[in-house]
Formats: sequence, C-alpha cells, structure tokens
Amino acid sequence: MALRVVGAGVGRTGTHSLKVALEQLLGGPCYHMVEVFAHPEHVAAWTAAMKGEAVDWDLVFDGFVATVDWPGAAVWSDIHAAHPDALVLLSTRDSADAWWKSASRTIFVGMGDRASPGNEEWYEMAVAMMQRFSPNWRDEDAAKAAYDAHNAHVRATVPPDRLVEWQPSDGWGPLCAALDVPVPDEPFPVTNTTADFRQMLGLEP
Repeated sequence: MALRVVGAGVGRTGTHSLKVALEQLLGGPCYHMVEVFAHPEHVAAWTAAMKGEAVDWDLVFDGFVATVDWPGAAVWSDIHAAHPDALVLLSTRDSADAWWKSASRTIFVGMGDRASPGNEEWYEMAVAMMQRFSPNWRDEDAAKAAYDAHNAHVRATVPPDRLVEWQPSDGWGPLCAALDVPVPDEPFPVTNTTADFRQMLGLEP
C-alpha cells in the first residue's frame, strides 16, 4: 500500500490531531510517533534513517496510508522519494515562538537527559533525530532557527502542486480540498494538547 500523505511538519504542530483526521478521511492508519512505541521492531530502522542509512520504507509503512509527526518528519524527503505520488503535508504553528512554547514544555521535557530503563534503543533513536534537527536543539534560539529552516526547506523543494500547508486553526478545509474528499460534519479533532501531554508526563499543566 502506497502512502497518500507524507507529513513534513515536526512534532507539536497538531500532528496527533492530523493523525486522527487523516485516518478518518483516508480510511486507514496514519503513522505517528505513537506507532514507534507500538512497533519497537521499527526503532532500528528509524535510527538508521536518522544516520542517513538506507531503509526499507515499504516494510516500515506496511498497512499505513499516511505519516505525520516525528520521526517521519525528520526524513520526510527520503520517505517522499519512495512514495513520489504522495502529497507532502507541512503542518506548522503561527510562529516559531508558538512552536517552541509547546515543544519545550512537552517533547523536550519528556526526552529528559538520559534513557529510562528499558528505553535505551528508543532514546538513541530520538537523540539522533533531534541532532539531525539541530545539534543544539535544547537551546531556544537554535531550535527556533532549525524549525524555520526546516519549514523553508520543505517549501523550497516540494512542487507546489504536491504541497499542502496546514495549521491547527485550518481544520478540515485544506486537507479535504487536497485529498478531494467531502468535509465531515463533525468538528475537527483536537487531541494531545500541551495540557494532555504534561498530564501524561505527570507534570503540572
């Protein structure tokens, strides 16, 4: 099964909501970081991808119709090269400041400074992913610059007729138009908010 959507937007750009929405629109599963936890056998492939090594993407995405979020966003161009007919979906926030405010209070807190027991292989993959994003990803200015550079690279390299830009406030519209499907009657899903994420980590909202 070929991917129909390759997500290039990094984490904390509404990607979990996109996962839920795309699964509804496309009638199949959408890959997201949560899938890496569900498929620990994929961790080695993702670690290899972060290091620039060849990966069998058909094996990783077997049964999936789309991918969003990290880790796929870190190597979106490699994935798209393997699925050239897919749309590239660039999810963003209003600004780099808005993205950093969310990411620094969720993903980066969750990463910690070392792997938790039994989580060493995933942690190695995640660190390699963030190093690929920016060697100084814990620094606010460096991370925001990397975020802007990442988005600019996507816009500069994807043909306009294959690129879909989306922000959480856009809802169903851009997705349904690009996929040529009807707009659902129900509200766009809103999931994995900053408060939700911090509650999962056992932190104050």
